[in-house]
Amino acid sequence: MKIRSYLRRDIAVTREHGSWVFLFSPLFIGLFAGDSWGGVTPYLFLACLAGFMIRQPMTIAVKALSGRRSRKDIPPALFWMFIYAGLGGLGVWGLLKNDFPYLLLLVVPGIFVFAWYLGLVYRRVERGQMGVEIVASGVLALAAPAGYWIGVGHPHPLGWWLWLLNWFQSAASIVYIFLRLKQRKLGEIPSVAERIWMGWRALSYSGFNLGVTVFLSMLGWLPSGIFIPYLLQFLETLWGVFQPAVGYKPTKIGLRQLIVSILFTLLFIFSWKWT
Repeated sequence: MKIRSYLRRDIAVTREHGSWVFLFSPLFIGLFAGDSWGGVTPYLFLACLAGFMIRQPMTIAVKALSGRRSRKDIPPALFWMFIYAGLGGLGVWGLLKNDFPYLLLLVVPGIFVFAWYLGLVYRRVERGQMGVEIVASGVLALAAPAGYWIGVGHPHPLGWWLWLLNWFQSAASIVYIFLRLKQRKLGEIPSVAERIWMGWRALSYSGFNLGVTVFLSMLGWLPSGIFIPYLLQFLETLWGVFQPAVGYKPTKIGLRQLIVSILFTLLFIFSWKWT
């Protein structure tokens, strides 16, 4: 087999470009919250990135084994799995060397969720599984406490708040994206009542997040301005419910969501550190 057949982008890199934000947003929030810019940070970054990247070749391999793709895809998939496993191993080695073994406990939920996902892939029922994506986003949100803990030097309880806050945001984003993708298939703009009915779940998720962060900030458990990024998310959801994406291309929906997610990340970092 020629070397070029191993260097295939569709096997090495996920085509779900919007999924990147569900890893990098929690990771950077955790790093900034903990001022984690020491020598351990590159190891954490490498371990998180490798764990995220290995999903694509493993998915391709399972699809090939289930008959959904050619068996010729298995060798290049194994090639990239080996590379990502090696990079991940280097990241784990660095974390262990610098006395952060407890961070490896955060990997355990990911193993079970990933095995669940691969089982769905093998049975050809993974598409459109919003519940799976929400659970998976919770696993990726564990990058937030990991980033925070390497900064403070121990598993401080605030790290779990960062995890929950990021998971709630990711879950609301996923529900909203599913709403927008559903809207694009409509033949015409529905009535106001129908728009609200279609969007009630997205509004309830983002509204819950906003309400909880306002309440916890008032109690003094979280920074006073932590509700600000969730207000942005709620307003975006409200706008999306009443401005259906009828006829929109998925790339247009994804680009807008990416911009909103970046703004959310920046506002979260600012609110956590300076309010």
